[in-house]
Amino acid sequence: MPGRTGFYLNAMISNLYEKSLYYLDTLCNRIGERSVGSEGNREATRFLEKELSKMGWKTSAVEFDAIDWHDGGASLHCNGKTFEVFTGPYSLPFNGSAQLLAASTAEELEQADIEGKIILLHGEIAREQLMPKNFVFYNPEEHQKIISLLEKGRPAAVIGATGRNSALAGGVYPFPLLEDGDFDIPSVFMTEEEGRRLHPLAGKTVSLKSVSERIPGKGYNIIAVKGKEDAGRIVVSAHIDAKKGTPGAIDNATGVVTLLLMAELLRDYDGPRQVELVAFNGEDYYAVPGQMNYIEANQGKFGSMILDINIDGAGYQEGMSAFSEFGLPEELSRKLKETIDRYPGITTGPQWPQGDHSIFVQFGVPAVAVTSKWFIENMEHQDVTHTPKDRPEITDLRKIVEISQALNDFVRMI
Repeated sequence: MPGRTGFYLNAMISNLYEKSLYYLDTLCNRIGERSVGSEGNREATRFLEKELSKMGWKTSAVEFDAIDWHDGGASLHCNGKTFEVFTGPYSLPFNGSAQLLAASTAEELEQADIEGKIILLHGEIAREQLMPKNFVFYNPEEHQKIISLLEKGRPAAVIGATGRNSALAGGVYPFPLLEDGDFDIPSVFMTEEEGRRLHPLAGKTVSLKSVSERIPGKGYNIIAVKGKEDAGRIVVSAHIDAKKGTPGAIDNATGVVTLLLMAELLRDYDGPRQVELVAFNGEDYYAVPGQMNYIEANQGKFGSMILDINIDGAGYQEGMSAFSEFGLPEELSRKLKETIDRYPGITTGPQWPQGDHSIFVQFGVPAVAVTSKWFIENMEHQDVTHTPKDRPEITDLRKIVEISQALNDFVRMI
């Protein structure tokens, strides 16, 4: 009998692994582009809803407005020199010439007469990506001040000379200083090195062309439920969107694959809780529209949630998987530790804020954030997320299978 049990267990693991290969290939290779508002994004949500429905889950696709964006490239010339620049995501287009001014601090920006000029932001003022003007979850006063000064000053265009800031902007270099469809001053960005070349030409006339188009579109959150809500809800979440220009394997196709494997493992679930699988659509989008839609729909209902489990950045080929606790009651914390101890590839991780679990924590819901320990340890200088490097080849789907099994065990214990 033990041999037969082992055979069935190995067969189940092999089946989950084969399914995970299919799901990851579909999201990253067959569909590819999954930025919110794009047709690829809508195809991904249709695929997910269809697969969940096939496994017997009650599904819904919740629609919201979004903006897709076309990047036609950018160019900059001054004093007979050419500079490499990139169109700011969701920026309005620009084609013209104006005097170049420069500012490295908010104070310098405040003192400058920038109306009708092209303003180069470099140094201290460009060290981190400015939060979108209407972003509600994290928006430092210094960022708000810079945005306000730009909007009041009315420059013709903004150039951001940026470096690296993996914690806020992912692994992309240079990162766009502005990524905001609600900000209506055209913007481009360049490397720190190009900024140092351009800065001595302040006062000269520069010619800038940036081809960009905002395209109105739709996006969808996918929600699947099973079980009874009377005894509370367990929400398992992952975002399905990816940054434009990246296959988004780790960020966050593996999270969606985990949702699908959990849907398979919980096919027969008939526990006392309602299990709610949520594919958020917008974590890598300036306005987080899917998250805002979900919050609005759940006003007054967060108290019914016992727990959120959010998967983001899981399955990286290096290191262990990490489960991080946020405000778990003693009994839930004990059960989580018991679960982790049964799986050799999973460890307890430190708390980290960059993920949709933070939404639930802000509303007083206990949460578990699931990711790769390597990313927590290398958050400040990783060069993978938000870049073309984020491909299926950097994943280890055996870890996703293990995570799914562990979460299945944990959910059934609650």
